[in-house]
Amino acid sequence: MIRVLVAGAGGRMGATVVEAVTAADGMEVVARVDPQLPAGDGVFGDVATAIDAVHPDVAVDFTQPAVVFPNALAYLAAGVHAVIGTTGLTAAQVDEIRAQADAGEANVLIAPNFAVGAVLMMRFAAEASRHMPKAEIIELHHDGKLDAPSGTALRTAGLMQGDPVVHSVRLPGLVAHQEVILGGLGETLTIRHDSLSRESFMPGVVLSVRRIGRRPGLTMGLEPLLFEE
Repeated sequence: MIRVLVAGAGGRMGATVVEAVTAADGMEVVARVDPQLPAGDGVFGDVATAIDAVHPDVAVDFTQPAVVFPNALAYLAAGVHAVIGTTGLTAAQVDEIRAQADAGEANVLIAPNFAVGAVLMMRFAAEASRHMPKAEIIELHHDGKLDAPSGTALRTAGLMQGDPVVHSVRLPGLVAHQEVILGGLGETLTIRHDSLSRESFMPGVVLSVRRIGRRPGLTMGLEPLLFEE
């Protein structure tokens, strides 16, 4: 049984992760961490206290950019594998997480998007950019999302050739959406992915919890897990 700590459990993504892990075979939620949640059995205000109390195998982090880096270092120091969906980490912070993961016993996965369709969208866009000269990315999210551009858009742009421009939209009523528009001589190609509910991310999260223990060091993105043989 995989013992799972969920950080950010009071948020919309965190609460959905708690439900998905609880329903999955072979894993259980042993701690919910969120300073906004009322204190109670299995509920903690910070990750360090939770780790000391319940000794989880894996932490799933959907918190905020301001706290995800110290959280990541706390997981690694305690030997807890981490699945991080919080975006906003700087390149220097990712480098430090990589160094700590390489030096220790715990593994880390950082993914901007856990939806299988979004991973496929990024792969298709990267391939298409090899054959079409120009592209732009439009990413659309709910108005509560703190970072812009999104982590998914930045990763997509990083995988593509031609340094595509990214446009960000924040509106109520949206969840997570992205389209990549590529242009060539007399033609365009549009690749679009829509997450219509937060449940769309849960198969990728559960897959990551199951497999992170056997992927040493730092893994960037869901792709290595999704396409591993």
